[in-house]
Amino acid sequence: METIRNNVLEISVITEGAELCSIRSLATSREYMWEGNPEIWGSHAPVLFPIVGTLKDQTYFHNGKAYELPRHGFFRRNAKVTLLEKSSAHLTFGLKSDPESLSVYPFDFEAKIIFSLDGNKIRVTHNVKNTGTGEMLFSIGGHPAFKCPLNEGETYEDYQLIFEKEEFLHTWDLNEGGIIEKEGRLVMDHSNILPLHKNLFDHDALIFKYPVSNSVSLAHHTQGVVVKVDFTGWPYLGIWAKPQAPFVCIEPWLGIADSADTDQQLSQKEGILSLAEGKVFEATFSIEIVQ
Repeated sequence: METIRNNVLEISVITEGAELCSIRSLATSREYMWEGNPEIWGSHAPVLFPIVGTLKDQTYFHNGKAYELPRHGFFRRNAKVTLLEKSSAHLTFGLKSDPESLSVYPFDFEAKIIFSLDGNKIRVTHNVKNTGTGEMLFSIGGHPAFKCPLNEGETYEDYQLIFEKEEFLHTWDLNEGGIIEKEGRLVMDHSNILPLHKNLFDHDALIFKYPVSNSVSLAHHTQGVVVKVDFTGWPYLGIWAKPQAPFVCIEPWLGIADSADTDQQLSQKEGILSLAEGKVFEATFSIEIVQ
C-alpha cells in the first residue's frame, strides 16, 4: 500500500491493481471510502481495463479468433501492477502487456493510473499507450465505492445522489449473466435527485448512457453534499452497491457491458475505444471531498 497526503487529505492505494482504498480527512479523520469487507464486497475502487462490464459468454472475437476475459478485465487485483513513481502529490502505477495478457487480449500496451492530490480533490488519470502494431481496442472505467452512511446514527435513506443537471435517464438492466437487456427502464424523469434506499440495487447496477450532467454528488438530506465525482468526458455512468450494503459506487465509464444482441466482435462492441499505433489516450475523473 502507498500513501500520500497534503494539508487536507490523505489517500492510500493498494499496489495490486492500483486500487484506491482510503480517502481520509486530516481535519476530522473521517474516512470516505468503503472498507472492502470481503463478506459483502471485498473491493474499494477497482480499475476496469481493458473492458468494462461483462462479455457475452465471457468471450469476444477479434480477427477471427475467440478470446475470453472476466468481468471488468484483468487490471483489477493484478499483482503485476507496479508503482512507477511517487511524490508528495502523485502516485503512478503501471501495467504492461506480456505473454499472459496477450493470450487473452492480443494488443501490446502500457497502462498507467495516476492519482493526484490537489487541495480537497483527488484526480484519477487513466493513461493508455498502444505499444504494438496496428489499431488497439479497449475500454476503461472507474469503480470507487463510498461509505454510506458516513456517520454513526445515520441511515442509507438519509442520503441521495444529486446530478449536476436535470436528467431524463433510463437504466439498462442486466440479466443474470451481467448482459444488458434490450429495453431500458425509466429511473430519472426530469429530475436531478436519485434517492438512495436499500432496494435500489435489487436488479444490479443502474447503468446510464450519456447523462447530460458532468458530475454526481453524494449528499445528506439535511447536511448537504459530502463527496462530488466529476466525470466530464465519460459517456457512461454506473451506480451500484451490493443490495443492503452500506456503500454506493459512482462509476465513470468509457465502455459498457455487452448487450444481449451483440455479435461479440470487439471492433463492433458498444463504447469501444480505438487507439492508433504509438498513440496515447488519457482520461481523468475527479473525487472532491466537500465536507
